[in-house]
Amino acid sequence: MNFSGSYRSEDVSFLLKPLAMQDFVDVPEKEFLIQSGQRHYSEMLSPESLPSERYLAVFREACAANTARMARDCLTLAGLIAQRRSGPVTLVSLARAGTPVGVVLNSLLPKVFGRASTHYSVSIIRDRGIDQVALEHILAQGHAPESIVFIDGWTGKGVISRELSAAIDEFNARRGTAIDGGLYVLSDLAGSAACAASCDDYLIPSSILNATVSGLISRSILNEAIGPGDFHGCVYYQQFEAHDQSQSFADGLVAAALEIAAADGTPDAEAVDREQAGDVSRAYMLAALAQHGISDVNMIKPGIGEATRVLLRRSPRLLILRDADAPDVAHLALLAQEKAIPVIVDSSLPYHAVSLIRSALDG
Repeated sequence: MNFSGSYRSEDVSFLLKPLAMQDFVDVPEKEFLIQSGQRHYSEMLSPESLPSERYLAVFREACAANTARMARDCLTLAGLIAQRRSGPVTLVSLARAGTPVGVVLNSLLPKVFGRASTHYSVSIIRDRGIDQVALEHILAQGHAPESIVFIDGWTGKGVISRELSAAIDEFNARRGTAIDGGLYVLSDLAGSAACAASCDDYLIPSSILNATVSGLISRSILNEAIGPGDFHGCVYYQQFEAHDQSQSFADGLVAAALEIAAADGTPDAEAVDREQAGDVSRAYMLAALAQHGISDVNMIKPGIGEATRVLLRRSPRLLILRDADAPDVAHLALLAQEKAIPVIVDSSLPYHAVSLIRSALDG
């Protein structure tokens, strides 16, 4: 059975096991269990809520301001993929942030570059790796290992890029395959992706919302409900269907990208300077650890996308902004106001925003 969430079935196949609604764990308890090492974050879900009307208005403003930029970067990334792969392309996006990008690329590759493509979205979990059952399923459908391209929205510190590379190296060694474990993203802040359209920290509109822009699925789950032959799990938020933006958002991006291609041709397919982005990332992380008295790098989330995730589903300690009046961080300023999170401005910040996670183990 093809599970496509709230997308059209031809746009994506989620290789995820839909689970009954979980026993949700509230955010403070989840943080304590994660940080104390009692449970892994993938074993639990916190409840998702629909965005406020004010927040939705900010999302619409972000779409108006940055849809053209995101569409152009999708077009650039599709060109890079077409350049680096021969024959049909098998897009494997990392659920959830990679899913909207994968949906758009799956449309642009045939329409603009004349390349057949298929799109799957799979789970990858920090410290647990990529879903091996899902990879086996993709190969069982007859897709050439060399045709696979892994897609995500952006990198923050590069943790998932490294997780993916290590997991694919292990998979290739075990299976004798030659899958490319490099990650293809719109924006690579960490210099860790194999290929990126940009290294800029800009507001990717889909980073603002959770399930309602990602096919109405939850973050992936790996707990006792997942058997050895199962895909990693997810919850489908059927109750949010009336508020879903997923398909319309992707269709809008495709339309914008096709318009750009028709008017200006395809952008030059040149990858960005990973080395410089990596240098900036490493220098900032070292400075931030010292400045804020933090010993665990996982408590620092650089870039708009990662900062947004913290404010939406973690326990934030602090939001740091380079310019509090910049349009790209309006949604973060609103979330911080709604959740009473302290905000400081640091004009020397190499990114638009950074969020720090609150320690659940103090006091």
